[in-house]
Amino acid sequence: MVGRAIGSFGKALGDRRWKAFGAGLEGISKEKVDVVVIGAGVVGLAVAREMALKGRDVLVVESASTFGTGTSSRNSEVIHAGIYYPPNSLKARFCVKGRELLYRYCADRQIPHQQIGKLIVATRVSEVPKLSILLRCGTDNGVKGLRMMEGSEAMRMEPKLHCVKALLSPCSGIVDSHSFMLSLAGEAENARAIFSYNSTVLGGHVEDNHLHLHISESKDLENHDDASPLLPQLVLIPKLVINSAGLSALPLAKRFCGLDHNVIPAAYYARGCYFTLSKTKNPPFSHLIYPIPEDGGLGVHVTLDLNGLIKFGPDVEWIDGVDDISFFNRMKEIMAFLDLLICLA
Repeated sequence: MVGRAIGSFGKALGDRRWKAFGAGLEGISKEKVDVVVIGAGVVGLAVAREMALKGRDVLVVESASTFGTGTSSRNSEVIHAGIYYPPNSLKARFCVKGRELLYRYCADRQIPHQQIGKLIVATRVSEVPKLSILLRCGTDNGVKGLRMMEGSEAMRMEPKLHCVKALLSPCSGIVDSHSFMLSLAGEAENARAIFSYNSTVLGGHVEDNHLHLHISESKDLENHDDASPLLPQLVLIPKLVINSAGLSALPLAKRFCGLDHNVIPAAYYARGCYFTLSKTKNPPFSHLIYPIPEDGGLGVHVTLDLNGLIKFGPDVEWIDGVDDISFFNRMKEIMAFLDLLICLA
């Protein structure tokens, strides 16, 4: 329902009904603001904090009821070293520098984290050359302490492991992502940033060289009947907009009428599932364990959280969009079939 409501809004902005739609905004309250950050995930929180500390008046608009409910709380919580990215790329530079800043930030504020190190393993002789490429790439990126080791040495470190060679990354680690985001949000608020939860940016339009953001309460999207375009309850006119809406960032950018949509990159979505190792008192691993990277991801890896819980994942399934729930429908069918078999047994 929410997706259809926003979709009808986007269609109204994108076709000839825009003039009629625009006329409908005349009676809607408009407010000029300094900085609007769209999305209160970890990126939006970090940007809001930094802008507020620099003296800007920041408003964070988040569609959910609190911060960090999207991909920011659905990940491996790993602090990456900077091994995988092409040398001299922005990703490589930001990952290496960001890791250093993140460790320092967490240590200064006593945010739970641990530099436990990572082993990238080659389970077959044919994978060893790829491991050597990663070593060279990470070294070129400025990652310190990388070391190639024989399988026997790696298996002494991790007796449950089986590999022919491994690349040790001692500066990789883990972090409590919720505590980290809570700290960012608190410091942003202390610097007078304002958070507006349950508020959705429907889209917007360019007028007088300013982007006008169309805002509605999130609950109104759920109740919208899709028969007509959804009019916003408020129009914000900021001096600066940061679109950090996560998986919704690109679709949202396409709903800004008057911007050049040709420069918006295509979106490719993949879903990954994690599996938890249960019924074990002592974790079988003390390091992060990663395979050789695969297309679309880093491969199904072993991660630990700060409580010692072991997770395997994520796998990679390419999907058509963020609302693609075909996998879960198939799982429901499989579970129903299994229940039937159990009843018949």
